[in-house]
Amino acid sequence: MTASLSDLTSALLDAARKAGAESADAMAVSGTAVSIEIRKGALEQAERSEGVEVGLRVLMGRRQACVSASDTSRETIQALAERAVAMAREAPEDPNAGLADPDQLARNWDLAALDLADPGSEPTAAALEAAAREVEAAALASKGITQVEAAAAYSRRQLHLAATNGFSGGYGRTSSSLSGVAFTGSGTEMQRDYAGEGRTHAADMPGATGIGQLAAERTLQRVGSVKPRTGTYPVVYDERVAASLIGHLLSAINGSSIARGSSWARDLLGKQILPAGLSLIEDPHRPRISGSRPFDGEGLATRRRDVVADGVLTGWVLDLATGRKLGMESTANASRGAGAPPSPSTGNIDLTQGSYSRDDLISQMGTGLLVTSMIGSTINPTTGDYSRGASGFWVENGVIGYPVHECTIAGNLRDMLLRIIPANDARAHLSTRVPSLLIDRMTLAGA
Repeated sequence: MTASLSDLTSALLDAARKAGAESADAMAVSGTAVSIEIRKGALEQAERSEGVEVGLRVLMGRRQACVSASDTSRETIQALAERAVAMAREAPEDPNAGLADPDQLARNWDLAALDLADPGSEPTAAALEAAAREVEAAALASKGITQVEAAAAYSRRQLHLAATNGFSGGYGRTSSSLSGVAFTGSGTEMQRDYAGEGRTHAADMPGATGIGQLAAERTLQRVGSVKPRTGTYPVVYDERVAASLIGHLLSAINGSSIARGSSWARDLLGKQILPAGLSLIEDPHRPRISGSRPFDGEGLATRRRDVVADGVLTGWVLDLATGRKLGMESTANASRGAGAPPSPSTGNIDLTQGSYSRDDLISQMGTGLLVTSMIGSTINPTTGDYSRGASGFWVENGVIGYPVHECTIAGNLRDMLLRIIPANDARAHLSTRVPSLLIDRMTLAGA
């Protein structure tokens, strides 16, 4: 009989104690994944994977070590524990390492309210192939589209975390996705763009035809793309790419960067970092959303909080170790895999939406750049200097004129974030909900 994930974590902790560990935590993860890829009308790839992975972290005082394996036999678990204890005895001391105190642990969470796992059965490979072919057919129905790459995927994952401090808990989640990349033209005139959707529950997925049509529409809009002007202009980040700006901010306020003193935001706690009226909210309890979870990677209860309130930075993103190093409490943001210690990470994020549509922002900007795609990234984590390759559409007098490519957008994140003007077009189902954003006075390098 196959052991449950809970039984596996219990076995790992028992083995750690017998091997001499002073304290330990254990994780067991099981998962299945199915994916189908269609290219040029033919089945390009069909994959299915399944497996179980276990991980163990042991602590000897303030020394710690992590080990993991995909074999769950009793002999392997015993060997893992002995190896981990031996490694921990030789590891350097970390004064911030350690498990949560029992009174910090999550209790009585409501998994049903989060509704993270689709109760339906795993789709067949044939059903996924049919959906991918529907995306392909819808895109190819648009005149000018010469090739389509379509994909459909499904996954189910279950995890259980337990520790010698008394914590024990687990949850599962599912994911369904559909995407398509459409091509037009050839050689140096080839253009491509994509559309894709993903949900925790298959019933919430939009239709495959609409995804294919949108991929084709976006690709055909790129025909005739040229380099834009060089100069200083306003830029609208389309909702598809606007979340990247907030991602840079979240990286800057991550406890690991702050503890190292290597972040451009290290002196900004309690200061204005976004325009007044804008807040950045983390809410890990949104139902049917991929970034939701009842507890973090150290067993602490997750909670809704304002990371930025009315434009003012209220706190860092912390796990136990970075919190201890900074003399602060964990914000229950620990994330981890089976083979590594916890580290800080955010889940669901919301930026306050504005009262304007994206078209309103384009009208306000006058002449400038609408960015719909970005490539590459040169971000100085210490200074916040920002430079990214981009493509999109040139705007003249508030009206979209023509597609552009091969340009670079540059500025400084600290200054840029203080000047953002949000639209109201964030998509409700995303884990990170950020609307289109207008920023004035950006440096563009094009033709």
